[in-house]
Amino acid sequence: MTLVRSLLFDLAFYSWTTLLSVLALPALFISQRAAARVSELWATVSLLLLRSIVGLTYEVRGRHNLPEGPVIVALKHHSAWETIALWVLLKNPAIVLKQSLARIPVFGWYMKRGEAIIIDREAGAKALRPMVAAARSAITDGRSIAIFPEGTRTPVAAHQAYHPGVAALYMQLGLPVVPVALSSGLFWGRRSFLKRSGTILVEFLPPIQLGLDRRHFMTELERRIEAATAMLIVEGKQAENISGAVPATYEEY
Repeated sequence: MTLVRSLLFDLAFYSWTTLLSVLALPALFISQRAAARVSELWATVSLLLLRSIVGLTYEVRGRHNLPEGPVIVALKHHSAWETIALWVLLKNPAIVLKQSLARIPVFGWYMKRGEAIIIDREAGAKALRPMVAAARSAITDGRSIAIFPEGTRTPVAAHQAYHPGVAALYMQLGLPVVPVALSSGLFWGRRSFLKRSGTILVEFLPPIQLGLDRRHFMTELERRIEAATAMLIVEGKQAENISGAVPATYEEY
């Protein structure tokens, strides 16, 4: 049944994505906000399809930890789910994306017109300056920054080093950083075709205080995200009766 539902979802998802991308092309010539509205609609319907076809929904906790105004939101990255859900979880976010995604036909057009922050990961430290500049422009427009500190999707029981881009944003923008833990990898794995029914847990954690040095900030960010994610994974496994390896426990972070 999981295989059939996953196939039906993919058919519906790609059909919906193609239809909307074509019908909404005029938005690319209107404004950043118009392109962002298209992305919000795309994400909203995509999540409805996921719920109705696969039986996969989500629960958000800790929204009160999101301060008013622009912030930096640093998310755990398990699967494709959060790249869709970001448009629903946050209002018109400026998402930090690798350059290869911006080159995808149609998708890349909407990301560029929606003023995502496109970075060239191969440029190394040289990519930080234009990333920070683009982020400054976004917060001037009242938009929050969303970034995946790991830079790529990570399997549930694996550990991926955190990249320094999030520290550059923290040090230079003077904005709070809100860590986000989630359990999406339990239901929609990294590069996996199969999608499992259940409830993805998403938790906005308390903001990290301003004024930390780079090393302490990175240590604190990773500790908070990994510890909270480990707890959500354990809770999700117990609730959905899922077996398999789990991340390190809270005490290990």
